[in-house]
Amino acid sequence: MSLNIERNIHPCLAIFDLDETLIAADSASLWIAYMVKHNLASEELQQQEEAMMKAYAQGKLDMADYMRATLAPIVGKSQQEINTLVSSFIESDILPAIYSDAVARIEWHKKRGDDILIISASAEHLVKPIAKHLGVENTIAINLETINGVYTGQTHGVLSFRQGKIDRLESWLNNQSNQYRSSYGYSDSINDLPLLQHVNKPFAVNPDPALALHAQMNEWTIMDWRHDNNILR
Repeated sequence: MSLNIERNIHPCLAIFDLDETLIAADSASLWIAYMVKHNLASEELQQQEEAMMKAYAQGKLDMADYMRATLAPIVGKSQQEINTLVSSFIESDILPAIYSDAVARIEWHKKRGDDILIISASAEHLVKPIAKHLGVENTIAINLETINGVYTGQTHGVLSFRQGKIDRLESWLNNQSNQYRSSYGYSDSINDLPLLQHVNKPFAVNPDPALALHAQMNEWTIMDWRHDNNILR
């Protein structure tokens, strides 16, 4: 199924996954490690998160369970407090992990006049500010519940994971004033196979073995941004 446009013909939409696609790491995993380093989370949680990420790599992760566990350290903390921590985290851990080829590809789309959208299965408190550093305003991420500006540790709405990315994308498109004549999709993970099958032009970027095999069998373009000296410093 592809994104088809009937309203005002507009530039293409370029959809990027975030973790291991635009950056050489998983932002949620780095965030847990950052909180452990600053005594805001336990080493036990980090070990639990690492085990869950192995399940993710195998396409077997229960995202709801993952979010319940990894959001525990921010329960009861204000958005302002977390925003301050995330800002420091991005400077120390995320910016050095951004692929230079990722930045170049985003700029390539911008020069074409395309719109850019980052869709991630990480939480919005990480994805939105990281996207801004990449010069991208449009994001879809896992939404976090707050009450009076304080995190509850709960999510709300459809989780932007696997099929949920498509559901959230369709909802986002329905709220746009224009539609797109074509769509590009970029991801590293077999978990994003539904999304890549949904766009007109899929790209397997730094693909895991399962996605690499699927891409080869279906003659998709494979892009590897993991080569030496390809990380922004």
